[in-house]
Amino acid sequence: MEEILLGKGVVPGIGIAQVKVLSGDLTIHLNEYSAGTPALESSKLADAVKTAAAELLQLKEAAKADGQASQADIMDAHHAMVTDPGLSASMYGKIDQGVAAPRAAMAAAEEFAAVFDSMPDPYLRERAADVRDVGRRLARLLVGGGQINFALEPVVVCAQDLEPSTAASLPEDRVLGIILGQGSTTSHTVIIAKARGIPAVTGLGEAISRIADSTVVIVDGTHGQVILNPSPARLAEYKDKAEAAAAQKRRDVELSTLAAMTMEGKKIQLAANISSPADMAAGLRQGAEGVGLFRSEFLFLGREVPPSEEEQFAAYREVVERCGNHLCVIRTMDIGGDKPLRYLNINKEDNPFLGWRAIRISLERPELFHAQLKAILRAGVYGKVAIMLPMIISASEIARARECVARAATELAREGKAFAADVPLGIMIETPAAAVTARELAAECDFFSIGTNDLVQYTLAVDRGNPAVSPLYSHFHPAVLKLIDGVVKAGHERGIWVGMCGEMAGDPLAAPLLTAMGFDELSMSAPSIPRVKEVIRKLSHQSAQELLNQALSLKETDAVRSLVEEYREQMLFISR
Repeated sequence: MEEILLGKGVVPGIGIAQVKVLSGDLTIHLNEYSAGTPALESSKLADAVKTAAAELLQLKEAAKADGQASQADIMDAHHAMVTDPGLSASMYGKIDQGVAAPRAAMAAAEEFAAVFDSMPDPYLRERAADVRDVGRRLARLLVGGGQINFALEPVVVCAQDLEPSTAASLPEDRVLGIILGQGSTTSHTVIIAKARGIPAVTGLGEAISRIADSTVVIVDGTHGQVILNPSPARLAEYKDKAEAAAAQKRRDVELSTLAAMTMEGKKIQLAANISSPADMAAGLRQGAEGVGLFRSEFLFLGREVPPSEEEQFAAYREVVERCGNHLCVIRTMDIGGDKPLRYLNINKEDNPFLGWRAIRISLERPELFHAQLKAILRAGVYGKVAIMLPMIISASEIARARECVARAATELAREGKAFAADVPLGIMIETPAAAVTARELAAECDFFSIGTNDLVQYTLAVDRGNPAVSPLYSHFHPAVLKLIDGVVKAGHERGIWVGMCGEMAGDPLAAPLLTAMGFDELSMSAPSIPRVKEVIRKLSHQSAQELLNQALSLKETDAVRSLVEEYREQMLFISR
């Protein structure tokens, strides 16, 4: 009998196959394990560590050879964990206390994971899963159980939780979908699934226990649905959808080499949002023309001390070089808020999103800001680079930042280090204050990039992470559209280019409005690039302008959304 389970779609697409349920429970194997003397258990653990390290290096090299840079980085991180002296000391210490090697590995990993679990930052909390993964990998090697064997027929993998190293070893040709009881968009398992293009649904919770091995299922990663025992009619419907999705992927490949240009020849640069050099591979595959947002704060997270100038320079240089002739926009560290750092000793704030964060920290902690600016200026020697300041609310902040850039350049010259002397300085427009005073701010900087994620929530007074009010969060709200339109006009009147790097930039439904507003650049996650490009290439500027004029005259969010959806349907009809 057909049953539909609702979860969270984290990797779009459709997978149809029989289920293979994976159990992460090693209890039976652990109970059957016969422990020897502490010396013998320590020897077994040492062998397991060597084997695990070799396996992870093999997974890393295989990922690199396949162009899966993000997966390779994750396996590299796991390799560092499995050989970490602190974790090893904890494991061997437990063995000395009489604990069997498999349980010692898992217990030590759990203690380390608990530290990550206690962190307020969601991204860092997800790293707890990586540490537990290392502990379970070692335990499996020690007990000789829990190995996964796949049949020749394609399957949909189902588990309460899936370790990143297990996800990395899944055979792509035989895994058509992933179902998880838990997991988020920032978990490394989901990141690997995204890189491989495997449709995935997470967040089923206890409902996942209703999925039996060998059950035929449909995984709808676009809408977050898992359909058990689908009816013949449902199967036929989703097979058609899967074929359409496959056709879209083929179009994506074709579009990657084409420009985002309207029917009249108006070109918009489509760039990639990235968090690390490893993200560049996906952006280039999708046809990104440079980087519109390098979230440099991810270089600062998960550390006991801030990254040095040399570490930052290496990361920035790699990305700048890979951008070729295109611009790489590096946002200075947007830390604080939901991304606190222990070494900053930030006092607990009732509302950290409105607290000491981003440019406020940079200007008050010049030793951090100075090293970052020097690293960016040095990277500019190897291509085109720009500096972007987050959370700006006044012209004085821009002036102070310019003084910091000048001091960084002066010091580099004194040190005899090569650096770019003409690096543009721009700002993110992500506060209502910046949007309203855009004309004045444009006179102080070289470009704007609108960060809609924060701009929308600050303008509407809606916490997008609060389920009680998140339905009110929409970049189609008339107030948001009018602010954005005004920012573009203000920037162009002052002769600077205007881009967007928030989620709205990657929404194909919003592309006609943004094109009509006159954006010079839109930066987004890599998978969104071909979809937005496809819309822009079908646009008539005149019809898009008429759509924008009508949208700006409406009073309700739902009315705007209905209008743009109707426009999309008309575009699809015309293009058939």
